[in-house]
Amino acid sequence: MCRLDQVQRESGVPALVGGRAVAVFRTYDDQVFALSNHDPFGGASVLSRGIVGTLGEDAVPFVASPLLKQRFDLRTGACLDDPSVVVPTYDVRVVDGVVVVGARRETLDS
Repeated sequence: MCRLDQVQRESGVPALVGGRAVAVFRTYDDQVFALSNHDPFGGASVLSRGIVGTLGEDAVPFVASPLLKQRFDLRTGACLDDPSVVVPTYDVRVVDGVVVVGARRETLDS
């Protein structure tokens, strides 16, 4: 998709993967996550422009939508403000400094 150094820490970038809008995020500690770029509350592909942070003692990595501010767990896609809502996540890894986004992960309600 792109080189890891092209994704700033604590931010996201949009990508088109297999015809789907995906958001790729890099955390302060260089973990990389990928989930759908579609905000299910606001109805737009904007999650890549959200605020990246961590929550609680467990330091749950999340992105807060720039529209209505709902927070989504970067690991699972679950909305931290409304657990009944989950956005799809994707396999992602870094190979020789390049971010590679793979298949959509299956969830129980997929």
